[in-house]
Amino acid sequence: MICEGLTPRFTLWLAAVFATLAPSMVDAAPERTHDIVAEDYFSLSWIIDVAASPDGGQAVWAEMRWEPPEKTRNIDLWIVDVRSKATRRLTFDFAADSSPQWSPDGRWIYFRSGRKRAGEKKPPFDGKGQVWRIRPDGSDLTPVTRVRKGVGAFQLSTDGRWLYYVRSDEHVAKDRWKKLRKKHKKLTYGDGVEKMSQLWRLDLLHWRADKLIDDKRVINAFHVSPDGGRIAMQTTPNRKLIYNEGHSRIDVWNAASKKIAPLPDKLWRTDAPSPYGWLLAPRWSDDGRKLAFRVDFDGYPGETFVATFDDTGHKGTQKLNRKWQEHGEGGRLRWWPGRHDLCLLADSQALNRVYCVRDIKVGKDGKADHGDTTIFTAAETGNVGPFDLTAKGRLVFVKSDLAHGPDVFVANKPGTASTRLTNTNPQMDTWKLPSIERVAFKSADGSRVEGILELPPGYKKGSGPLPFVLEIHGGPTASTKAALRFWIYGRTLFAARGWALLSVNYRGSTGYGDKFMTQLIGHKNDRDVEDLQAGLQAMIDRGIADPKRMAVMGWSNGGYLTNCMITRDNRFKAASSGAGIFDTVVQWMAEDTPGHVVNFNKGLPWTAGEAMRKSAPLYNAHKIRTPTLIHVGSKDARTPTVHSTGLYRALRFYLKVPSELVIYPGEPHGLRQYAHRKAKMAWDLAWFDHHVLGGKGVDGKAKKKK
Repeated sequence: MICEGLTPRFTLWLAAVFATLAPSMVDAAPERTHDIVAEDYFSLSWIIDVAASPDGGQAVWAEMRWEPPEKTRNIDLWIVDVRSKATRRLTFDFAADSSPQWSPDGRWIYFRSGRKRAGEKKPPFDGKGQVWRIRPDGSDLTPVTRVRKGVGAFQLSTDGRWLYYVRSDEHVAKDRWKKLRKKHKKLTYGDGVEKMSQLWRLDLLHWRADKLIDDKRVINAFHVSPDGGRIAMQTTPNRKLIYNEGHSRIDVWNAASKKIAPLPDKLWRTDAPSPYGWLLAPRWSDDGRKLAFRVDFDGYPGETFVATFDDTGHKGTQKLNRKWQEHGEGGRLRWWPGRHDLCLLADSQALNRVYCVRDIKVGKDGKADHGDTTIFTAAETGNVGPFDLTAKGRLVFVKSDLAHGPDVFVANKPGTASTRLTNTNPQMDTWKLPSIERVAFKSADGSRVEGILELPPGYKKGSGPLPFVLEIHGGPTASTKAALRFWIYGRTLFAARGWALLSVNYRGSTGYGDKFMTQLIGHKNDRDVEDLQAGLQAMIDRGIADPKRMAVMGWSNGGYLTNCMITRDNRFKAASSGAGIFDTVVQWMAEDTPGHVVNFNKGLPWTAGEAMRKSAPLYNAHKIRTPTLIHVGSKDARTPTVHSTGLYRALRFYLKVPSELVIYPGEPHGLRQYAHRKAKMAWDLAWFDHHVLGGKGVDGKAKKKK
């Protein structure tokens, strides 16, 4: 409510006061009266990171939201008091404020920001990423670095004296072509000219910076040991993503010798099921004796490794025993304060949880010995995201469930119930939410497969079949979670409009065991399609899906599988193929991470040509009868536009199948701009309404003219 007669300044002050109150003080449980529409999507906030204060009394989070008139989402910092639940917004500029870190004394919050000021061409207001800091009360916003061309990753030392950060410098390879490259420097080269990384250290007492590492490599992530004696870095020889596949390594810099030693990689290269693993997120234990990091593989289960050090150096690296763990989520590793217990995210049965592996020791035969594993969030029914541990072992984490989007929670001990601290999307409290449940069915070969089913608010079983959307998740080394998710690829919106929607966690998905995941190797456009068809048929047999009103949609690998499905099944009245693959060999030639194709097809085009042909929907395109809407970004490096234009050409000009091609200018693999996401949803709704519903309502009756 806005009161008449109040000055604008007083009104803003009053709003700020209410914003800092605990949710229980200002929020009653409202009635769910609002019918969700597409525009509601742009009211949502999304928490992408969280950091607990040293004493555990506060938590700061990075929140992404749409704030017109900006074209893309911005990221700002917010803070919550754990005891009172009072929240406060700390930053307000369109600057992508991210990666918050607390100073050890809790007096400052450091973060990375690309702040811009009109007319400024020098840092820190030239829009390049710099490290800034702010007080927990929102005062004293200060630039910490002023590096030309900006800085990348950063870390505070454990005593708060030093700030470590990565910056880049252009390097021209010293080979016989160096002069030509310099002479024609405006051209783009496949190799030879690169921005190599340097690691610097800033003295926050005397404000002097010195360069520690300049090794002609790219530093993608790093972590400094608590005593500053070692720095672990995940590096690649080049910035191209292809170098992460098989060429990334863990380098350890020794402060005493000033030398770098890479960790031996036999365990995750020669001894791994694929040599194309991606190394991620090195993390030191409190005593600097253990270094944990992840290796993720396309198609194969990711692994967590622990390297052991003593005063003389590296003593060996072991792989954690994964019998307790499904598929770990890369990049989220935290050591328990003062112990050798490692906490990490793992995906199990369509939910992420935080697991803690106790007392990790040097093992035998490449395996690490450890004690029991605890599910820290055992009492949780929702899907956990970013998390942090306080000095006393309190867990602060982000979670969404069936009734709300991501919010900040706290749990004091492993396995105990948590407390919700925030309500970042209060508008959702009035929304009529879809009914979300897990469903299971048998695939063609008898394998048990699960999916996440969304039904309209208030839907009663046995009330008759509904128009149906088969929504297909990307990856495929990923999964659809059993939690509320409103996004531009179908979930929430179609159920709100009276449709049933099923997202199948088909073979190759995470969270259902190693065998379930690896059964897709050598069987793309085969077992995954059979699983999708089984889910479709199960929904028909259970009276949920109307077989005369069905559609299929997906993005990325979901777009690829949409293309596969319409070559195998003509029951769909419409399809929406987003950023999909049409020809597997072309995908190997053109995408930025070709190891994906090599792994799933067990070879290269000249060694596995037949497998790639079988996995490509192109060679069965003549069987397509489904009206197909095709989306792609013009700068998509992951699934380049040639696939979408090829599919459109085949359908429109040769097969005479109704089709439309929508290319989003300047967009990468995921759409970023407000106008483009809005257009994507509008096109999907209009396409499905016309081709599936025939311009009628979901009840089959003609729509009334407005």
